[in-house]
Amino acid sequence: MLTLPASGSLSAQQQASPDPNIIVTGELAPDISQLTAGPEIKGVISARNGEKIKIITAEGTSTIIAINDATRIKSGGSFFGGNRSKVTPDALLNGLPVTVKTLQWDGGLVASQISFKSGDLKTATMIRNGTAQRFEEQTAATEALRGRMGDIDNYNIKSTMNVYFDTGKALLSPQAKAELCTTASAGEGMDNALMLVVGYTDSVGSDEYNQILSEKRAGSVINYLQQACHWKPYRMLTPTGMAKADPLASNDTPEGKAQNRRVSVNILVSKGLDGM
Repeated sequence: MLTLPASGSLSAQQQASPDPNIIVTGELAPDISQLTAGPEIKGVISARNGEKIKIITAEGTSTIIAINDATRIKSGGSFFGGNRSKVTPDALLNGLPVTVKTLQWDGGLVASQISFKSGDLKTATMIRNGTAQRFEEQTAATEALRGRMGDIDNYNIKSTMNVYFDTGKALLSPQAKAELCTTASAGEGMDNALMLVVGYTDSVGSDEYNQILSEKRAGSVINYLQQACHWKPYRMLTPTGMAKADPLASNDTPEGKAQNRRVSVNILVSKGLDGM
């Protein structure tokens, strides 16, 4: 795992909740001028801890990338690297779609440049602040329900569609991508609509493996909905991976297993706001 010091300036700027899976130790930061180019990574920031960010791509792959004082930050069409009064690392919020140019380092990858759209930053800021344009009235209810599946009874389910996957995979098929954008478009036409994404697996594999796979499948769907179908992140309830629980069909047959390798995409409206 990547290790960098948590300097006082960046630690003070940190806004996101710590991710227990990212450990920060006191190893010296690299001199990026001496490093070779690494891959360019596009995805959504899913976690931030000190001088590291975790990126999840549209395919569901997670990558931890270090940042330091030499990392350039690009918003819209202008560079502000080095001008900390305009753009600082605390702009790297959870839920922000970014493109990261990386350099290879003994400890993993370090960002040489991070770019994002100004509009995406505005959306991510609204998520952090718990407000979102015409959905402001339901913000308190939405925040109270994040991550708590038991509160689903407070919502009316307006529509449900399933995305299906190959065994052990989390990649979206062309058909699935088209259906996701169709679902997102339908949801956009519903007043006060939110989306709940839940991942599942068949019974093949261990419970731990299936839990991780179900979460990865849900992540692939969410990233595509937000990046390609333009579903706003603040209209997304916290996703859930349910592994092999709640199967649609029997896991005793190949056909049944195929139905259970799915992600359920639900369009919801709070019962208190339905019809408003």
